[in-house]
Amino acid sequence: MALFSRSTSADDKRAEEVRTGAVAPDRSERKKCWEARDSYFACLDRSNIIDAVKEDKAARKACPAENELFERDCATAWVKYFKQWRVADIQKKARIAQLEAEGAVKMDVTTSFTENTSAGTTGVPKGTSREDIQDMLSSRRNLETMAFRPGAALYSRLRFTPPNPRSFSSSCTTRSSVPTNALPSARPVRTVAQFLEWKPEAEATDVIVNGYVRSARTMKADVFVHIGDGSTRKPLQALVPRHMNGRSGLRVGAAVRLQGSWIPSKYATDQSHELKVDRVDILGASDSSTYPIQKKYQTPEYLRTIPHLRSRTPLNAAILRLRSDAVNALTRFFSSRDFTQTHPPIVTSSDCEGGGEVFNVSVQTPNSSTDDAPEKKRGTKNTTDTFFRGPRYLTVSTQLHLEALAQSVGNVWTLSPTFRAERSDTSRHMSEFYMLEAEMPFVDEMNDVLELVEDMLREVTTDMYRARAATELRERRVSSSASRTAEDDLVSADEVERRWAGMMHRSSARWPRIRYGDAITLLQAEEHRFEHKPTWEDGLHSEHEKYLATTLGSTGENGMYQPVFVTHYPRDIKAFYMRPTATSAQTAGTRDGPSSGANERGATVDCFDLLVPDLCEIAGGSMREHRLAELQEAMQARGMVNSSATPGFNGLDWYLDLRRWGSCPHGGFGLGFDRLLSYLAGVPNTRDVVAFPRWHGRCDC
Repeated sequence: MALFSRSTSADDKRAEEVRTGAVAPDRSERKKCWEARDSYFACLDRSNIIDAVKEDKAARKACPAENELFERDCATAWVKYFKQWRVADIQKKARIAQLEAEGAVKMDVTTSFTENTSAGTTGVPKGTSREDIQDMLSSRRNLETMAFRPGAALYSRLRFTPPNPRSFSSSCTTRSSVPTNALPSARPVRTVAQFLEWKPEAEATDVIVNGYVRSARTMKADVFVHIGDGSTRKPLQALVPRHMNGRSGLRVGAAVRLQGSWIPSKYATDQSHELKVDRVDILGASDSSTYPIQKKYQTPEYLRTIPHLRSRTPLNAAILRLRSDAVNALTRFFSSRDFTQTHPPIVTSSDCEGGGEVFNVSVQTPNSSTDDAPEKKRGTKNTTDTFFRGPRYLTVSTQLHLEALAQSVGNVWTLSPTFRAERSDTSRHMSEFYMLEAEMPFVDEMNDVLELVEDMLREVTTDMYRARAATELRERRVSSSASRTAEDDLVSADEVERRWAGMMHRSSARWPRIRYGDAITLLQAEEHRFEHKPTWEDGLHSEHEKYLATTLGSTGENGMYQPVFVTHYPRDIKAFYMRPTATSAQTAGTRDGPSSGANERGATVDCFDLLVPDLCEIAGGSMREHRLAELQEAMQARGMVNSSATPGFNGLDWYLDLRRWGSCPHGGFGLGFDRLLSYLAGVPNTRDVVAFPRWHGRCDC
């Protein structure tokens, strides 16, 4: 029985009119039609060809008036399906790709399909006759002869959005031919960024835009509304008739859904099309008089006080997208190098760096006070030691645990939060930040670690460069207003471009490298520039690092800034786990050959810092001491032994076990992920590249 048959003669007459196309089906009839067609495409998704043919016939019978458009979308789905079969006929695949690029496809697939059926690669039983295959392809053989355009305007005929639209159609439609720069019909248009890139020649009807109101300006006949959703810094302009229902709810910060037509723009100067609104739905109202985020300029310091809302600003949303792009690029890089991503613990039993600037992990019991003032604390026993059977801390580095994992699965890496109880109030320091760390076993020379860091940063920045977020952050929009804008808080566009160029530059020469002893000699020759006198024992201050990064790193082409490696620091100012340098004459790939500093054997360690202008150190690494006796000696020399009668090394006995059984030469590095993003985005303060920054005295939400 047909889907549209009814009990009365009048209904039978209407059903006949629907079948012949004399009248358009109503909403319930369309829904039944869609249900039948959804079953058809579900069969295709499951690669069930036989059932798909049955559902195809049922769908055509359900609503013959729409068969022409249905066939077009069927053909689109079949094109996608044939690609999954990986048909061996290269000529036909090239032809399909060429015609798809032109916006129209014409296929003759029966022969290829038959050939692959005999090979058993299509999911159709072997021995199926050619006639049966042709019937499977199309009962009307439309796939062999019919030219069609992907994304045919099926919705514009049905005039309603199906309850669960399939992936073969778009949520917006146009009656004109689909241009080559239109969005693929396989993905519904959803974001503001996608709309701004979509430039159809004729207007598209029944489109839906979801987002937040950035501004609303009332004119004589229309209200000009700027909508954003975080997908791009640029707003989408919508024209709302002044007397339309719901217009009064278009206030800054409101969550809205606008429905209308996507038409060539008559007013907007920076976008080719705009939305002519037919319907306004206020999903979440906003009182613009109390909303903290306003269109006017607001300082970074103020925005840090409202971190739960700060990401709604276009700049901060772009930074979060850049952060996501960086994570994806890093994952791709390490995957290509056969590194295993791991998840080391956050709560640890030791202080990796040995600086003592750690957060203690404690347990808050019901009868304990949260007030830090001792005189206000109520009596309760300390549960810090009893919960973990000893004091525990938030990790300052996952390096030690990565070393353990590296001796199990090979090259490993992680991107995880780290915590340091530093009271530094600078633009480069936070109490919680993300650190990218990697370890490599069976590495004999530090040069291998240096090259890994350089290759990683070059490939990751190259991968990110063309992404929307990176492009928007490199560009600087010129404001017509004389008042200050968020752009004024960023590093200049030329400066940021030089930073990216220095990171991405490919040449036969590696990034500049200089030994610590040579760096001290260079700085002492210019000591009149510095507030702190450079000495061998005191290490490098930030002003020294900035000078080295600017002087040595800006020697590349076009004034670009290349990062600078400083290697072989004094042993006394570096961590206990670093391997001593074998000989002072060893260059380890340094830029200027043997060091001229007074380096005695064992006075330096095989380590490095990576410096960039302004941000100074963004990465550091070393060869790890893999010999048990030497590591024990280094720990004893630094007083890293238990003060009690129980022998041990301050909770690091397990770390020594790694050297006791099957140790091997190994090295690794750690990179300040937030500092890298701050450098590339041109954001002076690292607290502005983190969604919820924490630093001394501030943890707002």
